[in-house]
Amino acid sequence: MFSRRSFLAASSATAGLTLSLAACSSGGAGGGGEPVDTSELSTGAMDDYTVGSQFTATEPFDLPILFNDNAAYPYRADWLFWTELTKLTNVTLKPTVVPMSDYEQKRSLLVSAGDAPYVIPKTYPGQEDAFVTSGAILPISDYVEHMPHYQDKVSTWQLEEEIDGLRQADGKYYVLPGLHEEVWPDYTLAYRVDVLEELGLAEPTTWDELLDVYRKVREAKPDMWPLSDRFAGDCLLGLVAASHGVGAGWGLGDGVVREEPGSETLVFGPQQEEYRAMTEWFSTGIAEKLIDPESFTQEDDPAVQKFVTGKSFSLSTNSQTVIDYRTGLAENVGEQAVVKKMLLPGGPRGQIMAGSRLENGVMFTAQMAEDEHFLAMLQFIDWLWYSDAGQEFAKWGVEGVTFEREGDKRVPAADVTFLGINPEGTKDLRKDYGFSGGNYAYGGTTDLLRSTMNDEEIAWQEEMAATHEPAEPMPPYPFDEIQQEDATLVITPLTDFVDQSTLKFATGQRDLAEWDAFVTECDDNGAANYMEIVHEAQAAFEG
Repeated sequence: MFSRRSFLAASSATAGLTLSLAACSSGGAGGGGEPVDTSELSTGAMDDYTVGSQFTATEPFDLPILFNDNAAYPYRADWLFWTELTKLTNVTLKPTVVPMSDYEQKRSLLVSAGDAPYVIPKTYPGQEDAFVTSGAILPISDYVEHMPHYQDKVSTWQLEEEIDGLRQADGKYYVLPGLHEEVWPDYTLAYRVDVLEELGLAEPTTWDELLDVYRKVREAKPDMWPLSDRFAGDCLLGLVAASHGVGAGWGLGDGVVREEPGSETLVFGPQQEEYRAMTEWFSTGIAEKLIDPESFTQEDDPAVQKFVTGKSFSLSTNSQTVIDYRTGLAENVGEQAVVKKMLLPGGPRGQIMAGSRLENGVMFTAQMAEDEHFLAMLQFIDWLWYSDAGQEFAKWGVEGVTFEREGDKRVPAADVTFLGINPEGTKDLRKDYGFSGGNYAYGGTTDLLRSTMNDEEIAWQEEMAATHEPAEPMPPYPFDEIQQEDATLVITPLTDFVDQSTLKFATGQRDLAEWDAFVTECDDNGAANYMEIVHEAQAAFEG
């Protein structure tokens, strides 16, 4: 249900959705011109590199890379990751280390100044758009023929439609995404199972049923908020909206959605009746005192404290934060307090898993295509990010040192701990060894993804897969340079207006009786003009 300009993505306990507008480009390796001849830039490349190959450069070389430094596992130059990677591949990564808090701004400055390292990971689809016009970044789609593992996964997992959504107006794409075998749901609501059982209630399967549960919780426990949310409500807005066939909160993007399932007709979602119904769910909850109005304004810590001290029944979560909730509840309320992840409730469009099989990925500077090791660099990227062996290495490290195999299951080595697995371990897989970091370890098979999940999370994933349908990919509508200029003037004030109005409707500050006026106001703020641009771009792309 999300625009190709939007991408719901999570990293530990945070998630973000990035909106940017595409443009076309021309000339040079970084634009829409002819690809360079890699045979002239093949120093260090393997002649027989193919699916299943271990990439090892025929001569050593260094590869400059931007490094997103996460404070939860800060950069160390002595990580085993660096040394073992060089042993395996004959490539030494040379990181430019940037704190996560400054990463996007620093990336923009470096690319704009022509000072960025060749490889720029942790780039979400859509974030590359701002750099295409200048020719500063590489149209990587021109060179995926040299990346057999990437091509194999796109073909085997039938990801062609999602990949097409990355293409710019010139038909090329400029970011190499992480690839998941299946949609990976994660965000939902955490709730108190013991309270539900005490009241003799079943887990709700729809948002309307959830409101009924909240009513009963409120009646039985007037001092407990049924829902006091975190993430400023943006996570939950996105989840409720997806099952209504629209986007909101983290999932708003540029607001564009299919008119109905399977339709190629695109409309501005916030103007649709489904969006009104979504906001009504929230306004009903606020009006009946089922949803804490501070859900949209409070910081995360107060929301978490309300939950772990028994002052709220539910709040948004992912697979990692639910572990923290469990620990906090045990300390503050006692072992009788049981928390779990709720299967995502369904809405008018059914049981929908919002998200994409594309992860954050890698962007490349145009200068990389001038380096004598260019072909070898492509092979190296293909192996580390897309081969089964490279992905396992990035995630788990070295067998016999950081992990062991128990049958077909990977487990941390006896002295290694990771995300609550083997808590007796004295060394952390990320902090002490550098594996499973956000710069490399994303995408891969469902088996690899689930290898770091506990049994409870795996069961939740399997039940979600059995009962929910992935959101339908959006048709592409990349903007050319003129369209980009026109759209840029519209989209930010338009989406800001939608966000502010949604909050007013959801919290009861504005009556839903004024919905028709809001629809007109969207056009006054540029929705009609924006959709004209979208329809023109869609028609041009479809030829």
